[in-house]
Amino acid sequence: MALVRQTLVYEGPGGPFEGVAAWDAAAEGHRPAVLVLPNILGQKEEDNQKADALAGLGYVALVADVYGQGKRTTLTDPDMGRYMAELNADRGLLRARLEASLAALAGLAQADRTRMAAIGFCFGGKCVLDMARAGLPILGGVSFHGVYDRPDDAIVSPITARLLVCHGWEDPIAPPEATVALAQELTEAGADWQLHAYGHAGHAFTDVSRKGGDNSRVAFEPKADRRSWQAMTNFLAELFE
Repeated sequence: MALVRQTLVYEGPGGPFEGVAAWDAAAEGHRPAVLVLPNILGQKEEDNQKADALAGLGYVALVADVYGQGKRTTLTDPDMGRYMAELNADRGLLRARLEASLAALAGLAQADRTRMAAIGFCFGGKCVLDMARAGLPILGGVSFHGVYDRPDDAIVSPITARLLVCHGWEDPIAPPEATVALAQELTEAGADWQLHAYGHAGHAFTDVSRKGGDNSRVAFEPKADRRSWQAMTNFLAELFE
């Protein structure tokens, strides 16, 4: 494998935006493409490593930027949710930025624009669900410890993107009633969906920066992290077969 990482600046509403692409330069031809949607903090090294891992599976990946170039936060930032809050308040703008990010992925020379998917973490999981709800041209999507509230905008029916929801059962941001409501929504929309719920796991179970925290309901959980990544691997392999 000859891993390549490339910073990609692209345009969109309120841009410019800056993401990071990854692919295996030793592979030839076009390959399936996966958009990576970050958590509340925005694009960062942990997301770039997810893109690297996807490249190792044979895909071309792009870590999306939906906040704007230079707009990032950290766990120690007292207002770390400010950029996310702006987009939660304007789901139409969020959708437009997701569409721009997907177009940037499709524009990569290595990408097969007819075979695209998205994965996302926390807020990024909400982004994946909103892409499917809006009918953006992805074949499927994976939400890891996502946020499930539906937008006020009209939702396509049927939802054609296949969906895998990887969920920590102890997640305080997505309690059982919100999870059941999502399942009902996706069923009513005719989606091909599956839900993997992990016991003794809460929110952020894939986030190694949350290891050893004092809140077990918002923390890294290694078994759920490992199992959900394997579930994603199987899902994408079936999606692109």
